[in-house]
Amino acid sequence: MNESKKEDIFDRLMHLPVLRVFEPFYKRYKEALLYLFFGGITFFLNIILFALIGRFTNINELVNNVICWIICVLFQFFTNRTWVFDAKVEGAGSFFKQMAGFFGGRLFTLVVEEVILAVFISWLGLNAMVVKILAQVVVIVLNYVISKFIVFKKKT
Repeated sequence: MNESKKEDIFDRLMHLPVLRVFEPFYKRYKEALLYLFFGGITFFLNIILFALIGRFTNINELVNNVICWIICVLFQFFTNRTWVFDAKVEGAGSFFKQMAGFFGGRLFTLVVEEVILAVFISWLGLNAMVVKILAQVVVIVLNYVISKFIVFKKKT
């Protein structure tokens, strides 16, 4: 981490006596740890929304998934650009270009997830929640690669 940068809330939390022992590990792996943290929150948000919508509506699993996707991608964009990749940009044009790239990458992984859900739930009749959880693992890995190396890549 660049010492001249302003510390964020997570950096400050690592200064707490109970967490100080983990600070070297945190500093070394901050990006991955924060991605996993926010990815975990998004994962549970997605699963909970998927379950609630499925339980209280008769919406098809694929439509349900798209609703969950929209909510979760908005959450991911702001957490990823603010805390995970620290990818603030100058000007509205750059911001919307970054957002479009992020949503484009997430749209690609949505298609991957929709294919997984269609094949394993709609066609093969496997348990919806098990398939959804496994699909989320695939999506999380793909999203990290797209975000790190395409959308929020550091300019050298």
